[in-house]
Amino acid sequence: MSHPSLAFLAALERKALWLSSWMIHHANHLRDTADGLKIGGHQASSASLATIMTALYGAVLRPQDRVAVKPHASPIFHALNYMFGLQTREKLEAFRAYQGAQSYPSRTKDVDDVDFSTGSVGLGVAQTLFAALVQDYVKAKGWGSWPEGRMVALVGDAEMDEGNIFEALLEGWKQGIRNCWWVVDYNRQSLDAVVREGLWERFESIFRGFGWDVVILKYGSLLEAAFAEPGGEKLRGWIDRCPNQLYAALCYQGGAAWRRRLADEIGDQGAVTRLIDARSDEELARLMTNLAGHDLPVLLRAFEAAGSHDRPTCFIAYTIKGFGLPFQGHKDNHAGLMTAAQMEAFRERMAIRPGHEWDRFEGLPLEPAAMQACLDRVPFVQKGRRRLAAAKVPVPEALPWRPAPVMSTQQGFGILLNDLAGTEHALADRVVTASPDVTVSTNLGGWVNRRGLFAREEMADTFRKEKIPSTFAWEFSARGQHIELGIAEMNLFILLSALGLSHAINGERLLPIGTLYDPFIQRGLDALNYACYQDARFMVVATPSGVALAPEGGAHQSIATPLIGMAQDGLAAFEPAFVDELAIVMRWAFDYMQRDGDRAPDPDTWLRDQTGGSVYLRLSTRPIDQIQRAATPELAADIVNGGYWLRRPGPNAEVIIAYQGVVAPEAIAAAGLIAEDRRDVGVLAVTSADRLNAGWHAAEHARQRGAGHAASHVERLLAPLSRECGLVTVVDGHPATLAWLGGVYGHRVKALGVEHFGQTGSVQDLFRHFGIDENAIAHAAQAVAGGRPVRHLRALQ
Repeated sequence: MSHPSLAFLAALERKALWLSSWMIHHANHLRDTADGLKIGGHQASSASLATIMTALYGAVLRPQDRVAVKPHASPIFHALNYMFGLQTREKLEAFRAYQGAQSYPSRTKDVDDVDFSTGSVGLGVAQTLFAALVQDYVKAKGWGSWPEGRMVALVGDAEMDEGNIFEALLEGWKQGIRNCWWVVDYNRQSLDAVVREGLWERFESIFRGFGWDVVILKYGSLLEAAFAEPGGEKLRGWIDRCPNQLYAALCYQGGAAWRRRLADEIGDQGAVTRLIDARSDEELARLMTNLAGHDLPVLLRAFEAAGSHDRPTCFIAYTIKGFGLPFQGHKDNHAGLMTAAQMEAFRERMAIRPGHEWDRFEGLPLEPAAMQACLDRVPFVQKGRRRLAAAKVPVPEALPWRPAPVMSTQQGFGILLNDLAGTEHALADRVVTASPDVTVSTNLGGWVNRRGLFAREEMADTFRKEKIPSTFAWEFSARGQHIELGIAEMNLFILLSALGLSHAINGERLLPIGTLYDPFIQRGLDALNYACYQDARFMVVATPSGVALAPEGGAHQSIATPLIGMAQDGLAAFEPAFVDELAIVMRWAFDYMQRDGDRAPDPDTWLRDQTGGSVYLRLSTRPIDQIQRAATPELAADIVNGGYWLRRPGPNAEVIIAYQGVVAPEAIAAAGLIAEDRRDVGVLAVTSADRLNAGWHAAEHARQRGAGHAASHVERLLAPLSRECGLVTVVDGHPATLAWLGGVYGHRVKALGVEHFGQTGSVQDLFRHFGIDENAIAHAAQAVAGGRPVRHLRALQ
């Protein structure tokens, strides 16, 4: 590995530290703010990684390598990209302001070359592990010309408290992960405290136990040289025994404090005393803070050695939080900011003239031309911006499937995928499925039987080899298209995020589908939100759902998930009742996941469908009678847009029933009861409360901005109803899912649903208990339609 000169890297490190500190100072002390809120920016957390990031970005990383940057080191990242010409001064000046450089690196909001968004600590770290697995998947298929790279995470030591990191480590061991580096910024400080003594030993034990190489980077070149002097071993022994809090405090206090403490605790011992006395206070402070994480030669040697193999490697790099700043080592420095006086002193030390704070080469010992020439030769930037693209996978006009008179949507999902797996369509080759140990129980078994499980090395199905009958003949190979995970929903969503970014990271498009039990979406919500924030593209199939999973009881029944589907940005949520609806939605979803158009709204729905996104399907195991009908283009469009009239209301409708999902039989039966006494009853099939609601709000915003003609799909659906008509909404989930429908035109509404943990029983028992059976729906209709009684109703219990 040929490195740029140390003089260049030292200059780049110096500039990164200055620019990161200055952009935070500028944002907090110099830029006008109107709201009075603290801006912040983590000067100390950035400083501790300045040397490591300079070594990586300035010398070690190649264009094919991908990095998840510790969230609080965002200013260093922006500063380095500014030096490389990939970030603008205007964005730095607007750091943490509207449309400025982001507080934490963002793929979708920053202009610099962000590989993985970070922000919620731990998730970007785990993302690199799963990105390495996805790279192996793509390479195993023989796809793509983009060279194999390393997936690198820059990790705060306190970030290692996050449980999802250790879930990912275990999964990485199962999958035989390669080409992954995690660099731990071991500054031994968290937001509120100093970390426990000996934590590095726990880290080392854990990583080695999972098959990782571990490289401890503790001492810099100055310290290693001092240890070789007479008395050096005694100095090393004192440092190794020194508690973290004391070491941090002495880093803050400086050279005189180091001298007093060393004299008090080592005493007059000849050689070691001469070693200490031979250095001025300034030189002693420089020596004692020369940890490996701030020493370019040590870092470069370590990274070069690890670059000779593809084994996963954890570097534990000792650093000082706030290194090079006036509050280095202070336990309160996490959110600390330099005062104006401190910044002025720092400016003088960095040789920055007033008015030249943003100049790229100001204060550097190298001539601008020489500095620019070195920047131009940095390996990492040789291919410019590294956001790759991939062609769209063609989607058939309709998905093949075999209808049956009575089916559940979960069963239909399995049939749709199984039938797709049996085709030679390009779409089938690009679908990759994953599940956290619920592959069979979410009806992926048929797909896996046809397409196999993925592993880089082949592993036969022993049961099949031993001629033991089994429904599922599963073999692992590089040809497989299903990734089997352990029981960890966080891992599922982070894997989906990595798979759903393959087109941009590897230049090869994948269409990932992840299945899990609907209530356990909530176990992985942070990772799901993270995946959507990155604009990863995937399909989540959550099944079974609701209290319709009756015998399982409350622990496996979901209430709030329809609201999650509505609230989560970047995720289009559907809950079809019938399998033909599901087939239409899945076909649309495969196309939607690949879109990357502008943000202009669709003139019919006011949804930003051209931008695309991910999709969430809430399915059920409850079999219901299927409707035999033709899937006309008009019906298909309505299903995708969020709803259609299953029973169109007449001109004198006094009440309509709007349902979503598996309560369709109860809604239809209730409409039949009501129709004996009231004319023109309508039944609105809501396939996506999320899309109906989003379109309504978008159209309203458009009208507020002068587009008086804007009308959403739900507004057109409800427009024929008189204002006296009442609405009854029903869903096997929280009633707020559809309660908002009354606000579209001001209709009276009774919202039925489930608000409390369920219990065991039959579907009929539970629907009656929660008031979402046909009798309860009819009673609600009576109430919103003026109270005239409906014959043949039982009293509610």
